[in-house]
Amino acid sequence: MSDKKSLYIEKIKASYAPTSASIYLGAGILDGEVLGEAEVNLPLRMMNRHGLIAGATGTGKTRTLQLLAEQLSDAGVPVFMLDVKGDLSGLNQPGTTNPKIEERASQLNKPFSPSGFPVELYSLSGKLGAQMRATVTEFGPVLLAKILELNDTQTGVLAVLFKYADDNKMPIVDLNDLKKLLGYLSEGTGASEIKSSYGSISTATSSTILRKIVAIEQQGLGGMFGETSYDIEDLFNRVDGKGVISLLNISDVQNQPVLYSTFLLSLLAEIYHAMPEAGDLDKPKLIFFFDEAHLLFNDAPKAFLEQVNTIIRLIRSKGIGVFFCTQSPMDVPESVLAQLGNRVQHALRAFTPNDVDALKKTVNTYPKSDFYEIDKVLTGLGTGQALVTVLNEKGIPTEVAATMLTPPRAVMGPMAPIDCENLMQASPLFTKYQKTIDPVSAFEMLTDRVNKKLAEDNEVKAAAEEQKRVEAESKPKPGEKSIVEQVMGATITRQIGKEIVRGLFGMLTGKKPRTGGSLFGF
Repeated sequence: MSDKKSLYIEKIKASYAPTSASIYLGAGILDGEVLGEAEVNLPLRMMNRHGLIAGATGTGKTRTLQLLAEQLSDAGVPVFMLDVKGDLSGLNQPGTTNPKIEERASQLNKPFSPSGFPVELYSLSGKLGAQMRATVTEFGPVLLAKILELNDTQTGVLAVLFKYADDNKMPIVDLNDLKKLLGYLSEGTGASEIKSSYGSISTATSSTILRKIVAIEQQGLGGMFGETSYDIEDLFNRVDGKGVISLLNISDVQNQPVLYSTFLLSLLAEIYHAMPEAGDLDKPKLIFFFDEAHLLFNDAPKAFLEQVNTIIRLIRSKGIGVFFCTQSPMDVPESVLAQLGNRVQHALRAFTPNDVDALKKTVNTYPKSDFYEIDKVLTGLGTGQALVTVLNEKGIPTEVAATMLTPPRAVMGPMAPIDCENLMQASPLFTKYQKTIDPVSAFEMLTDRVNKKLAEDNEVKAAAEEQKRVEAESKPKPGEKSIVEQVMGATITRQIGKEIVRGLFGMLTGKKPRTGGSLFGF
């Protein structure tokens, strides 16, 4: 064995030899040779320091996600994964060997042991797994504005809706609640109510927001908002000591990347707010794999990025690890990338000037290596190979290692449709989230308020009309004398008037009035 090879093996062993439980990633590659002795491991206790899995299309990123999920499950750590193409459901069934797998196992000096793992299937549409929902209130205005693709002005109006609902104890459960609230405060009786405290909402802005809400409903995705909302405790289940792998199948909503990526972030935010502080653990409570991460950050407003950055920075102390999976490290904002301590970089391609620029920037993020020219390694990696650097048990970045990754032990592909259907129907969670609940929320509360106001207005209107009717009936008809005129015009009235006048006149002149003809007979 050459001195260079011996030195390499020695350094890799020293750098990747954890004393506690770890994930076996594979073995180091030097000058094209796989060295089984140079084992590359990722300490479980460092997986809550987050990570990045990157690489060009077809380089094996999905299978890297799979092998990590399998070993985490074996260690009793639950996993949540986004199943973009629906081809991860095979995790539930043991894989089968083939010549390529046998060759790789031989190179790694590790026997291939097929195994299946406990899997739970979820879906945003409810068609491919248990319905995964969240209430509009749980989403909040920032994430909802991202889904609806609102500008700053429209986002501000959305924030007013949430503030009004919060101040008036009105839960916004589904999109019907949101539409009702929008109409009430922009054109309904609530428009004047909010003018001084919250500001007015223009008809144009209200109409734009409403159209975008309707567009979500027309695409059949309105069902992801509502009750029963997803209980995050269901992410922490175990079966026979193995962590459950929860798969969110989005193969039927691939044309809505902003929607499902934002939904994942809302789920992560819910986990962050609900979980207690955990400190440093021997292994994480949950690992959250965020596939197609570039979709989360594309054209993201500043407020949205700040929320992502805050969650990633603070959720580590809750015992939760987050791994982003994307094509290039440049897809992830620097503020987030700086917090990802574990990196598995598959091959990068340099076919365009932009590719070359991205390659240079990626190379600059790696520690200097005595064994590799990083740029040449990154462009020369084959399928199932990756450049790895992680944090050791002391939190120090490990030696950079070109690694032959260990093959997954479950089926590397989707289950048969009938098997998926059986798995889904047998799950108690499918039954738990199947039925939609319509609680008393903003829609019902505003409807009652509007109806009550309408009833009060009708009462006032009826009283006013009754008053007018009475007044109208008390007025004489044309040509008809009033009651006063009739009384004054009566014979007895005229006679009384004459007698009164005579009496007054006599008093003034000193003459006694005649009494014989007095009306009263005095």
